[in-house]
Amino acid sequence: MLNIKELLEGIKASPYKTIEIKAPHTGVVAFAGLKAGDKVLAPRGTWMEKPGTLLLELSRERNKKPLHSPENGEVMEVRAELEGRFVEAGTTLMTLRHFLSRKEVIDLILQKSLYLFTAPERAKYYFVPELDQKLKVSGKRSVKVRDGMEMFIVSRMKRETPLAYSGPEGLIYAVYFHRGDNVDAGEPLLGVCREDQLTMIQEVVARVQSEWEEEV
Repeated sequence: MLNIKELLEGIKASPYKTIEIKAPHTGVVAFAGLKAGDKVLAPRGTWMEKPGTLLLELSRERNKKPLHSPENGEVMEVRAELEGRFVEAGTTLMTLRHFLSRKEVIDLILQKSLYLFTAPERAKYYFVPELDQKLKVSGKRSVKVRDGMEMFIVSRMKRETPLAYSGPEGLIYAVYFHRGDNVDAGEPLLGVCREDQLTMIQEVVARVQSEWEEEV
């Protein structure tokens, strides 16, 4: 059985995510002057219309492609020896360190402690009408699922097919898709919680919400 409290302590000991900025295609590198320890910002605005901090530009055939920071954080390393040089696609150019937010910590704990039922193919997913209504009226954690229970309608290329849940019995704790959105194969649809672990998970989530300090 997963020790959720031990998992939380492990995250507290290293509350960061390392992000490698790689060249999306070949080109010549021109860094934006950042150095180790500098702060960077993620995209901002109501519609994320303000790009993150400019990290570098990659030029190919006289076209410059700017690369911006995808997250808030700080610069750990800049591959300064690549300045002005031609690099291949996939080359690591910079490394950033992102301090995990409260929501990210909770998501990480849930993904480690819940059973994730994933999409078998890229398609649009809908709950069957009876289950959809129950979720709207009673909420996620009132719905118990069991192996073989028909739960979804899969819509792809103008055809609809039923999809049954396969996995351990438990309560729906998290729903990871939105009605009408395309979900890629392998992406989680549901997070299912064993009933005997529900109280522990709720306690840890409440603890993170009250105690986790966000980095400004």
